[in-house]
Amino acid sequence: MVDGGSSGSGRRGSTLVGLIGAGIQQSRTPAMHEAEAKRQGLNLVYKKLDVELMGEEPPDLTEILRYVRYFGFAGLNVTFPYKQAIMPLLDEISDVSRAIGAVNTVVIRGDRLAGFNTDYWGFRESFQSQMKGELRECVLQLGAGGAGAAVAQALLDSGVGHLMIHDVDADKAAELAKALARRFPDRKVEVSRDGEAATAHAKGVVNTTPVGMAKLPGTPIPVEWLDPAQWVIDIIYFPMETEFLKAAEAKGCKVLNGSGMAVWQAVRAFQHFTGRDADPKAMTRTFRSFGG
Repeated sequence: MVDGGSSGSGRRGSTLVGLIGAGIQQSRTPAMHEAEAKRQGLNLVYKKLDVELMGEEPPDLTEILRYVRYFGFAGLNVTFPYKQAIMPLLDEISDVSRAIGAVNTVVIRGDRLAGFNTDYWGFRESFQSQMKGELRECVLQLGAGGAGAAVAQALLDSGVGHLMIHDVDADKAAELAKALARRFPDRKVEVSRDGEAATAHAKGVVNTTPVGMAKLPGTPIPVEWLDPAQWVIDIIYFPMETEFLKAAEAKGCKVLNGSGMAVWQAVRAFQHFTGRDADPKAMTRTFRSFGG
């Protein structure tokens, strides 16, 4: 079942959708959607709405949403830095998105905007299929932003018993931890203020921060803190192998990059936009056609 119920129109004419965010030129999401639509005989056009290319003073989010309605967009994917900021501007929000506190997919129904979260489903599918059997009693998550909120929910839904959240903004981490603790009273969810100590205690580490992206190189924590017995996930997929993952793998850690999450969130978003199921294998082939 789709997050919040099937919301695509199944329209036969041309469908215009887009991705809104900052620094999104390397995103593979547009290609995945367009290739899958073509495979199914649909006419879908996917545009990148990159605010970094909209001049020194780009329009604010309210204006952008007004423009996309005016130009007949059927939906949007939403990425950094708008996953949380967009929520007050929507007319409908799925229960999952409201619980997470972030939206990454918007379906436009006439003048109304409906928000969903496919990041949650995307990470959960990737994590459960690729990390079977890995210890989950204690996990350290780095980052408490929009993507982090979805990943944290997915980790707890996947059986993590103790989740530590570390963020440079301790208040944001505390807010997320408090919300998760209410929804999962049988689990231990807490803020980690000592990153080194938390890393030493964790069986697995998940990076949901943008540190490690091509435009923000580096590692979210010192790699010296990692232990070979740990597993490490980075949800970033450009570059496919971040400095953090490369160092973790060199230490002997089992690692997982963000490609699975990227594909599976697109599978679910495609269903929202078109009302049709997407083929995960076909979308994976498109994703991998870009190389590393």
